Amino acid sequence: MTFDQRGLPGVSVVTTEFRDAVAVQSRALGFEPAVVYVPHPVQNRTAAELAAVADAVIESALACLTA
Repeated sequence: MTFDQRGLPGVSVVTTEFRDAVAVQSRALGFEPAVVYVPHPVQNRTAAELAAVADAVIESALACLTA
């Protein structure tokens, strides 16, 4: 069972590279997910760089969860 079906808030954190894929999948499913986009790529970032990315989007993510 998904979080949405259970009435639990959720947010996806997705890199900007997948913005179009999120849009296509959302239309196909008829569902507008809460999404926060971060710069692409993430796999080659240091822990400090990832922390900075997280710090930059935490307020947006929290807003999605509490909307």
